[in-house]
Amino acid sequence: MNENWVKHKVYQNAVKAEIVKQMLVENNIPAVLLNKQDSSYLFGVIELYVQKDHQLEATALIDSYGEENALNQTRDED
Repeated sequence: MNENWVKHKVYQNAVKAEIVKQMLVENNIPAVLLNKQDSSYLFGVIELYVQKDHQLEATALIDSYGEENALNQTRDED
């Protein structure tokens, strides 16, 4: 990964990581996930990267909206 991307958060739960990533992307904050989990035993982590220029925006959005709210909203839509 090039130097324009910075590791922003680390997750154990792939679903939670994907929901947070989608929330960022929907708010025009470029974000990618790097899945370092073992596919058989699911140990390891999932790293969320954002572009360096958007790091403060990403922090503010995640903090203001809250990761738990993002998960609850997704469950309510089902």
